[in-house]
Amino acid sequence: MPELIKTSAREAVRLLKAREISPLELIDAALARIAEVEPKVNALPTLVPERARAQAEAIMADTTTARAHVGWLGGLPIAVKDLTEVKGVRTTWGSPIYKDHISTSNDAAVDILESRGAVVLAKSNTPEFGAGANTFNEVFGKTRNPWDTRMNCGGSSGGSAVALATGEVWLATGTDLGGSLRTPASFCSVVGLRPSPGRVARSTGNPYDSMSVQGPMARDVADLALFMDALCGRHAADPFSWEAPASPFQRAAQASALPKRVAFSTDLGFLPVERETKELIRAAADKLAAAGVIVEEAHPDLREARDIFLTIRSGAYAARYGELYRSQKDKLKPEVQWNIEHGLTLDAATVGRAELARGRIIQRAAKFFQTYDLLLCPAAACAPREVELRWVDEIEGTKLESYLDWIAITFATTLTGCPAISLPCAFTRSGLPIGLQMVAPNGHEAALLSAAAAAENIFDVAKLLPIDPRS
Repeated sequence: MPELIKTSAREAVRLLKAREISPLELIDAALARIAEVEPKVNALPTLVPERARAQAEAIMADTTTARAHVGWLGGLPIAVKDLTEVKGVRTTWGSPIYKDHISTSNDAAVDILESRGAVVLAKSNTPEFGAGANTFNEVFGKTRNPWDTRMNCGGSSGGSAVALATGEVWLATGTDLGGSLRTPASFCSVVGLRPSPGRVARSTGNPYDSMSVQGPMARDVADLALFMDALCGRHAADPFSWEAPASPFQRAAQASALPKRVAFSTDLGFLPVERETKELIRAAADKLAAAGVIVEEAHPDLREARDIFLTIRSGAYAARYGELYRSQKDKLKPEVQWNIEHGLTLDAATVGRAELARGRIIQRAAKFFQTYDLLLCPAAACAPREVELRWVDEIEGTKLESYLDWIAITFATTLTGCPAISLPCAFTRSGLPIGLQMVAPNGHEAALLSAAAAAENIFDVAKLLPIDPRS
């Protein structure tokens, strides 16, 4: 059983396809590991072993052509973030308002995953409605960083990141609006990909929202590429979802190749970033330069990012959660209340100007990537902080205005509409992980995965997982 937990997702799938192991064995291995480490980290508060076993038995009996799909997972147990609905399973969105909610249908991404042999074993912890980059809520409590359980694991896909790092599951889903995949990936030394809008189908919320996306998380780039192949494809519930690419993402990761020319910035020109984080990100860029990559200090103009993101996000929060604010305000955490209240002060002209300004950022980014293959910058502005801290309010002496400001390094790149990956690259002097954010032109996930796979070999930290939680 311990050896099954340590194996990669792609090796587990190979064994499943060859019928050398069964999905039921993997479920038992995962449940044993979950029982061992959950008391220390609190990453997967909702388990559905009976549903998973029923799924596994159906997969074992299935002989349809679905098995030939390049993203077929063969009965591999996965975790799904608790912002994403799974039919018949408790979905709370991290909110006491929905603590007893049972979903009556799957999200589009879950539909696709289950059709390709994924077995949902657990729901991963998330902050209330995904708000805030520290994973805690009034329903399930705090999720802790396995590299140091005194520290936070990032958010809002923190439960997924921790479950991967500790070997509870082989693959896990995340969502990303302002950095919810990338921050916890950086904090837990796993890989998280924010895809281009439309690359992964979704049916939660507004289908015309191009800011919030779902994406894969894994222990290394090759596993992430496998998960991307399992996730991608058209779904009727998402009018913007794309067809899966003709060439699999796994092929791109296998054909790893460093980019020719990249832009590099420690702070995107205007953001506070911890000094040690800057040093380690620069050291990572230097390693790529030593391997032959042309690295130039440059970045697109993203100075309008804060006002644009705050306006668009707050307007969406007011629209989506305004009724809850009016009827059950006392059950919403202060940060969610603040976001809704800010949204309620906005007029249509302000929101419209923000959308137009975002359009200018998208155009500037497209022009920028005519010169550079990738943009490299930190995936988080600081290393993990104490788990009791609700949000980071100061970086290198700069006081931050709101709970959103410390993730500006990721929400600024969200606005470009470009795919971005958080790739583990280093550790601080105190042993905490640091992730490199790699941003590619819109729709260029294959090139991004190829470059990330090559960089991963240079940084050589992926082999450190899975780990036992450390106090």
